[in-house]
Amino acid sequence: MTTRLPDHVQKIVAEIESEIGESPGAFEAPPGTTGPGGGLRPSRAASNRRVEAAVRQILTEIGEDADRQGLVGTPERVHRMYTELTAGYHVDPERLINGAIFDVDYSEMVVVKDIPFYSLCEHHLLPFFGSAAVAYIPRGRVLGLSKIPRIVEMYARRLQVQERLTQQIADFLMERLEPGGVGVVLEATHLCMVMRGVQKPGTVMTTSHVLGLFRSRDNTRAEFFAHLARRPPGA
Repeated sequence: MTTRLPDHVQKIVAEIESEIGESPGAFEAPPGTTGPGGGLRPSRAASNRRVEAAVRQILTEIGEDADRQGLVGTPERVHRMYTELTAGYHVDPERLINGAIFDVDYSEMVVVKDIPFYSLCEHHLLPFFGSAAVAYIPRGRVLGLSKIPRIVEMYARRLQVQERLTQQIADFLMERLEPGGVGVVLEATHLCMVMRGVQKPGTVMTTSHVLGLFRSRDNTRAEFFAHLARRPPGA
């Protein structure tokens, strides 16, 4: 028996995988497939019960009444929220790319920047969010423009640390496109730093990962960072 994702999560997965106007089939996990942690995927009903029971226990442990009016629906809402925010685990990279790699006689740098993203810190399950800049140097093949933000979204909708998120985006492009090089820069605000701990609002974390020519050639890397410093017309 196949395990089907909730409709609202299927919609998110389809939006990441598919171009506007495409009509992909609903996502269904094959029988016996494993979840993000490597274990067998539970049935939807069993998963709902466990997650919602855990949220009720958390509410009780912090001194709340899980049965009061304002909280009675919270376990279900939290479960729904986390399935949305972690939908990236279910995205099929093949469906995301969907043949959108084209033979083009072009070998200059391609830069896509100011890509907004939202993710969850795996240490505290609090959001971190910001913008991504992605660049690559084609070797006769280019990737459809909309695919780059979708790649960022696929990895952002998982439990993450910013360093790994940056590296995953770069590695994915390097593997799938086989370009001369890839550069990725992420800038983000982490609510685990703003709301708790040191409580320093306004703090921004920047991470980068460069591969190929971006790593081996100083002038290529400098050109990439110069592009990031330029603001778009009208900004």
